[in-house]
Amino acid sequence: MTTHFGRTELPPAQEAALRRAIRFEWYTLAFLAVAITLVFLVMGSSQAMKAAWIEDLLSLAPPIAFLLAVRIVNKRPTEKYPYGFHRSVGVAHLVAGVALFAMGAFLIVDSLTGLVSGEQPPIGTIVLFGQPIWLGWLMMAVMALTIPLPIYFGRVKMKLARELHDKVLYADADMNKADWMTAAGSIVGVAGIGIGLWWADAAAALFIAGSILWDGMKNLRAAITDLMDTRATTFDDDEPHPVAQKVDAYLRGLPWTSEVGSRVRDQGHVFHVEAFIVPQPDESPTLRQLMAARDRCIDIDWKVQDIVLVPIDELPEEVGGSRDVRQSERNVSARRGPGEHLGITIAD
Repeated sequence: MTTHFGRTELPPAQEAALRRAIRFEWYTLAFLAVAITLVFLVMGSSQAMKAAWIEDLLSLAPPIAFLLAVRIVNKRPTEKYPYGFHRSVGVAHLVAGVALFAMGAFLIVDSLTGLVSGEQPPIGTIVLFGQPIWLGWLMMAVMALTIPLPIYFGRVKMKLARELHDKVLYADADMNKADWMTAAGSIVGVAGIGIGLWWADAAAALFIAGSILWDGMKNLRAAITDLMDTRATTFDDDEPHPVAQKVDAYLRGLPWTSEVGSRVRDQGHVFHVEAFIVPQPDESPTLRQLMAARDRCIDIDWKVQDIVLVPIDELPEEVGGSRDVRQSERNVSARRGPGEHLGITIAD
């Protein structure tokens, strides 16, 4: 069965990546269910362990958001939602970012309060198999067990996020990195209490809270800018996505084009492209030429779901046009004929 993102049919590589990503998100939820339970049972009054437990709870948000978004984006566009449902990915990304930011800010205040007030959390003993055991050993053992899988999950998801251009999956991979760093910080905090450094626990909790807050800020900023239609970027928001340059390069190579500039909107997994074309003097592109150019642009990258080709007399400033835009005095419509402002919307 062929897999789609809405009306965009996925190539075989991306189809396999999507199915693998779904499996790994379910693996992540199963792992987190066990980890959250174990940490809750042993966390005692340690601030670092409490912060680690809350961080594990928050780690549920990205995989749940991804699984929900994948189901929603598979819906085909409707009259009410003509662009499809790809924006659900951005909404899920925003919700995850807000949750991380809010909880990180709360934990920083809580940790700082404990550090300033000089709270010394007691770690008692429990009887296990008839023997008294310091609870700190169990805390550190549980946290050590939660380190390997997040490292593995994070590496796999980062690769899949690149394949699928999925920023929620990338946020989840980033969260997996925070998970194992949180576990390591908790071990340091509990060990510090064991050797008499009472402040180590609050300091470790503060480190964990700072990591959560940073993840929240980064994902919140990326989600907001995507929903505001900033220019399309790579899956990690590191640089502009190269698809715009590829589309422009192809269109500039056509014999009937003079200047080309595109703006690309990130819809979630796929892009909406508006390509503005200034034809050669005394050239008026035919419908056949425009349709051929459309089809070739779609072949450039599977993420090009919709593309509009707009023949125009001068490029808009935001896509490289002149900063001193003046109204032309010539009658462009009469010179170039009825194809002057032809727009073609591409849909699979």
